[in-house]
Amino acid sequence: MAKATGIGGIFFRAADPEALAHWYHRHLGIDMTQGTWHQQSGPTVFAPFRANTDYFPPDRQHMINLRVDDLQTLIAQLTAAQIPVETRPEWDADPQIGQFARIHDPEGNPIELWQPPT
Repeated sequence: MAKATGIGGIFFRAADPEALAHWYHRHLGIDMTQGTWHQQSGPTVFAPFRANTDYFPPDRQHMINLRVDDLQTLIAQLTAAQIPVETRPEWDADPQIGQFARIHDPEGNPIELWQPPT
């Protein structure tokens, strides 16, 4: 059986795609200028949620989850850039899952930051 082998792209609408691409590069290190982002290999969670979930905002149909290498340092950098960062103790309750934080890009898209366990 043929099967999918990974995520080939994430596409979403933006009022100002260039400004949003710059924001992702500046604050999260994702360079979109080459047309592709060569990411590190690692686990990817691909999971549908119930329509009435409160795990991400009800006015959004998706949430991007990004693996990060040093969540605490990234939180400090984002906070210094005056980007609100949400954390919750229950998100970090299971050390076998990793640590989480949440931000929103300038257009309101939710972004979950995930540092997998080492």
